[in-house]
Amino acid sequence: MRTSRWAVLAYVAIIIFGCLAALPSVLTPAMREQVASVLPFEPVTLGLDLRGGSHLVLEVDGAGLQKARLNSLLDDTRRVLRGERVSASSARISGNSVTVSIPDAQDRDKVLPKLQELATPVSTVGFAAPAPEVEVTTAGDVITLAMTEAGLADRMTKAVEQSLEIIRNRVDQVGVAEPLIQRIGSNRILVQLPGLQDPTRLRELLGSTAQMSFHMLDQSVDVTQPAPRGVDILPGANDGNRYPVESRVAISGERLDDAKVGFDQRTNQPVVDFSFDSLGARQFADITRENVGRPFAIVLDGKVLTAPVINEPILGGRGQISGSFTVEEATVLSALLRSGALPAPLTIIEERSVGPNLGSDSIRMGLFTGLAGFGLVVVLMVVLYGAWGMIANVGLVLHTIMTIGVLGLIGSTLTLPGIAGIILGIGMAVDANILINARIREETEAGAGAMKALDIGFNKAYATIIDSNVTTLAGTVLLFWFGSGPVKGFAVTMMLGIGISMFTSVTVVRLLMREVVVRRKMKKLEIPSLFGKVPQLPTFSFMKGRFLAIGFSAFLSISSVILFFTPGLNYGIDFIGGIQVEAVSKEKINLPTLRQSLEELNLGEVALQDFGGGQSVLIRVQRQPGGEQAQTVALNKVKDAVTTAIPGASMERTEVVGPTVSGELARSGFLAVALAMLAILLYIWFRFEWHFAVGAIAVLLLDITKTVGFFALTGIDFNLTAIAALLTMIGYSVNDKVVVYDRMRENLRKYKSMPFSDLIDMSINQVIARCIFTSAATALSLVPMAIWGGEAVQSFAWPMIFGVIVATTSSIYIGGPILLFLSRWWKEREAARSAGQQAETPTA
Repeated sequence: MRTSRWAVLAYVAIIIFGCLAALPSVLTPAMREQVASVLPFEPVTLGLDLRGGSHLVLEVDGAGLQKARLNSLLDDTRRVLRGERVSASSARISGNSVTVSIPDAQDRDKVLPKLQELATPVSTVGFAAPAPEVEVTTAGDVITLAMTEAGLADRMTKAVEQSLEIIRNRVDQVGVAEPLIQRIGSNRILVQLPGLQDPTRLRELLGSTAQMSFHMLDQSVDVTQPAPRGVDILPGANDGNRYPVESRVAISGERLDDAKVGFDQRTNQPVVDFSFDSLGARQFADITRENVGRPFAIVLDGKVLTAPVINEPILGGRGQISGSFTVEEATVLSALLRSGALPAPLTIIEERSVGPNLGSDSIRMGLFTGLAGFGLVVVLMVVLYGAWGMIANVGLVLHTIMTIGVLGLIGSTLTLPGIAGIILGIGMAVDANILINARIREETEAGAGAMKALDIGFNKAYATIIDSNVTTLAGTVLLFWFGSGPVKGFAVTMMLGIGISMFTSVTVVRLLMREVVVRRKMKKLEIPSLFGKVPQLPTFSFMKGRFLAIGFSAFLSISSVILFFTPGLNYGIDFIGGIQVEAVSKEKINLPTLRQSLEELNLGEVALQDFGGGQSVLIRVQRQPGGEQAQTVALNKVKDAVTTAIPGASMERTEVVGPTVSGELARSGFLAVALAMLAILLYIWFRFEWHFAVGAIAVLLLDITKTVGFFALTGIDFNLTAIAALLTMIGYSVNDKVVVYDRMRENLRKYKSMPFSDLIDMSINQVIARCIFTSAATALSLVPMAIWGGEAVQSFAWPMIFGVIVATTSSIYIGGPILLFLSRWWKEREAARSAGQQAETPTA
């Protein structure tokens, strides 16, 4: 219990630093500006679900990138053939390569070295030597040029890097503040824009490749008939017409020098004024001079923006694009043209947006439920431990403040699930205090003096605290590893909470309790409840009723498995993909009218969920066939139908998850659960014995099946937040088992001759109060969130409350019997093996 003065000063410095780091997060913006020069700390960054904004994940089209490279490789090959006076028609694309058929051996010998020059080296990962981008091989008369894996990877890397810069330019040019644009994975880009409620313009801005070109129209072609060679029938971007466009590019979009929004002086309508570079200006002058009276098409991404008639030669290299644009549309188009074309198409595979009103509601809800949960835990600690409970509450307050401070220091983003993680951390942080106080009570009852009881209580509780926190941390780390977005924010807050609770509970609370004992010169350290001395709990024989307990648990688990198949889980769009829109109206929403409007869209199954007093509705539409683009088209149809059916409605939240992302999220979620169980198995095996580890996993499987059955029975969304609840419940369940196991291990050393069944009963009776109190604290912290937290966190809070109850009862009634069975089976197996070996040994 001795602590050096320097250590105490270090602890005080850490606490002061943590409190100062948290201060900017609770100050108003005006107050933050006043103290900015004194406090060099930033407030916690709020996620988009709290402040509103749009979140999109874009994927570079690998197939399109490869196709474009093959076309350019074909052009290069034909250029080489023409340079060597060999027929260029012998080169063609075959599958994923370019093949050249040259019967003449002399021609092959001339061409082959030139073609091998196309195989430029590209850098590879690590320190490996550069690899060729193209592999050139010969087989008889045929020369094959195929893209290598290194070449494709290099192309993808360059395409993503170039796309990042172009997207950043486009976003900057439309004036969005504080954008987050970063690469994720090998071929994806994350774009988060706060405050942008409707991402329609953003989707147009980012999803367009902006490949612009200028073509002449062939007026002799009938657009209702198949197009002749050299002519493409293209749709109009705004008017719904079809245009016969010559395939030959008159002027490439690469010749554009600038584009900006303007207004037509005659109609006062927004237009886009553009200008060419010097070469483009000369080409534009020649074309307009030679084609007076003919229509001239401006084509963007395969659609005709406008097709004006050339009335006179345009010599200044300037032009104008008109087409009944709104100011926003003209701004987006000019930004696209200025930033240049993307190297490959980008597909929006995930889209989420939250309106600022819903974000502010989420902040208020988080503060309210957090304070309510914190208050309930504080009251519980005072009821259980009286004045000593207030010391634990001081540690709890410091734990919460320092968690917020560290979140700001590391630049982490606080999301709604992150708030849930802080609230849950409050409930779980008192576990160490409950363990310590229970141990001190035991030592005091055994006759130890005040300082000795304090010393032994902390020492004996320390190993259990470490074991229980490590097992909880295992699931949280995997959640961070495999999770995404807000779920990752939950994992960060949980990991920080676990680490900080170790400091506040073991260090700060210990120093405060020691100071009280020393200053009051206490001879005996008693920790009564608020209502006086704690009565001794009766002793139960849990092993006598083990068959009934295991049978009832097995019945519930089997029923849960049946519920898993029938009616099954209500999978959220995170796992099955699809569209989700939350619409809010000032008037009561007429659901039958809205349902009819949505069913007329023929988008498949549509589900409506009414909440918020009939003024809010959650609309779910199944995943659409046809890939990622089909989801975006369907979302626009849903929004139009909602606006028509509910005049004045606002879209407070939209989510679009395509089939690619939903499949990945499902695999990652279930893999995280499996790996968490494996990590826990190995840790318990390492810290205890094999039958303790196997017993813990067996009980854990029973707990998980019951929790899954709870999801199926209640119909609560099974989404990424639910996976977070499942992983947290796994950590909590094992936490409970470890506390029981630690006491069993301690008693095994102390009572070596006691029957194992009696030792299990004694160990459970010794820790049953801790199990119940910790569960009560955790459940109480979650109850406000479950009742008032809203749809976004209810799929976390209610299953966690159920999981806490299941984990506690299984620790008391199921873990011991399974451990007893495994121990007896192992002893009987060892006894049989020993008897067999003695029988085989020949007598002397």
